Amino acid sequence: MTGEASSASVPASTGTITTAVPARLDRLPWSRWHWMIVIGLGTVWILDGLEVTIVGNVAGRIAEEGSGLDITSAQITGLAAALYVAGACLGALFFGRLTDIYGRKKLFMATLVVYLAATALTALSFETWWFFLFRFLTGFGIGGEYAAINSAIDELIPSRYRGRVDLIINGSYWLGAIGGALLSIVMLDTDIFPKDLGWRLSFALGVVLGLAVLLVRRHVPESPRWQFIHGQGEKADELVSSVEREIEKEKGKPLPPPAGEITIHQRKSIGFGLIAKTVFGRYPRRAVLGLALFIGQAFLYNAITFGFGAILITFFDVPTGSTGYYFAVIAAGNFLGPLLLGRFFDTVGRRIMISGTYLLSGLLLFGTAWLFDNGSLTATTMTACWCVVLFFASAGASSAYLTVSEIFPMETRAMAIAFFYAVGTAAGGISGPLIFAELTESGVVADTALAFQIGAGLMCAAGIVAAFLAVNAERRSLEDIATPLSATEAKTENARG
Repeated sequence: MTGEASSASVPASTGTITTAVPARLDRLPWSRWHWMIVIGLGTVWILDGLEVTIVGNVAGRIAEEGSGLDITSAQITGLAAALYVAGACLGALFFGRLTDIYGRKKLFMATLVVYLAATALTALSFETWWFFLFRFLTGFGIGGEYAAINSAIDELIPSRYRGRVDLIINGSYWLGAIGGALLSIVMLDTDIFPKDLGWRLSFALGVVLGLAVLLVRRHVPESPRWQFIHGQGEKADELVSSVEREIEKEKGKPLPPPAGEITIHQRKSIGFGLIAKTVFGRYPRRAVLGLALFIGQAFLYNAITFGFGAILITFFDVPTGSTGYYFAVIAAGNFLGPLLLGRFFDTVGRRIMISGTYLLSGLLLFGTAWLFDNGSLTATTMTACWCVVLFFASAGASSAYLTVSEIFPMETRAMAIAFFYAVGTAAGGISGPLIFAELTESGVVADTALAFQIGAGLMCAAGIVAAFLAVNAERRSLEDIATPLSATEAKTENARG
């Protein structure tokens, strides 16, 4: 067919294969097929944002007498939240390893099933231990989603669109947060739902939406990049050929020829030792970059931002039932950042945009801390300040996921995402709250201003690291950014789209 490059046919076993699959995928124009991938894989972040926000907003109601569950608000926002974070860290590492071994599709289906089942069983909680267990398992599933989905998206999306698509998909978490904030207002209205039903229905709605995502996700294919490395070169070639035919029919014109080929020695799996040696031995500067970006954004979001409701109540006397409106506003700012800035990561470039968003958000947060400490802010102006800060911070945070998914070799991709996500999430979601909880809840303005300043400092530090170490990965093939470990040194011709 027109535009199709030849690719060796091999059985599902190890061998050597010369293929143009990466270049063929990178030269594809945007199409309905790509929209199917975005919808099937990206929408789960909306569910994650929905659930996390709902839990934070309904904690007070679940803790009330008559909710059907004997639990305190502190247990929900403390122990249950910590278990969710721990589950996410362990799930990322567990499923990340399986994603590199068994493929993207099997795992992004399995992790969504785990997430949905655990969420449904959370809604049926009748004892505190049951609630704690399934909050852990919900986190376990969502942690696995991060590794499986980000690796699949980056391997299926053409190189010239990869940055903006990855940022917008990761930023879509905040669409769910907006929905969760507004939904909690309705679900907490006892004139509509009884105390023991509203919060359960909130979880149930997430399950219904997740089932719809699961139906769409069935049609998302395995990554051809994963296939040709793992002894399935013929399947990879057939899949890409079918996509090419579909897109040529849609566009009404032939595709341009691919830019190059790569020769791969196929293998079934790679051990932890080689993965660690590759990430920290071959690419130490990139490892430092990944850690800096993840820890900086994790502290900002997990340690400070998600305590925004408590800050409004403590310092501005905002009624508990009204915090959802304010949170919906800052969630909108979070989503607009990746949506409007995402394309510049592919045009202006990764280094400038990553360092710029981290540094600018940090400096703006320092300014917000100064205004807050001087008593110059109201609930409305504080929210406005946070919107501006998070407009840039959200784009930066999303770029952390993009960065670690594209700067390491194909065989280590899911595990690399899992590792940096787990470290960052543990730092921000476990140690962060331990450091900042007393500061933001003490009722002392100076303490909360200090919490802001610490978060701002970490974002600025990560921005400085990015200014020196960020990889110019824009519009480049994944194989060009980091040559696969399985590539034969003598016969590698990378696509440079």
